Amino acid sequence: MTVRAILDSKGHQIQSVEPEAKLSAAVKVLGERKIGAVLVMSKGRIEGILSERDIVRVLAERGASVLDEPVSAVMTRKVVSCRQNDTVAAIMEMMTTGKFRHLPVVEEGRVVGLISIGDIVKWRVHEYETEQEALREYIKTA
Repeated sequence: MTVRAILDSKGHQIQSVEPEAKLSAAVKVLGERKIGAVLVMSKGRIEGILSERDIVRVLAERGASVLDEPVSAVMTRKVVSCRQNDTVAAIMEMMTTGKFRHLPVVEEGRVVGLISIGDIVKWRVHEYETEQEALREYIKTA
């Protein structure tokens, strides 16, 4: 199974903020959209990623005044990405090894989606349920 299959199922939409946006504005986007991370982009290019973990860490370190700082001061700058042809097994290994839960999908320098660990779990559960149903039908007809 590939990343493309998950994106085709969930959609290719992404949420992003500018690096200069205040952290409080990014927090509002995460809350309103009920998502765990947002890409930080400038002129269509990924500059970083901001996750709930980044926000909690910086709040613990520096307090609530950090909410007035730009996202670029808080974001994770080293962003690992994948491609649509990557397998689900490969990206699961990437996420586990790198200890992150969100992975931008990039093709020819353009962001085409964002995969979360939740998307992968949902897809895997669907796969298992489909397989289980097929086995039940097989047993009924045997």
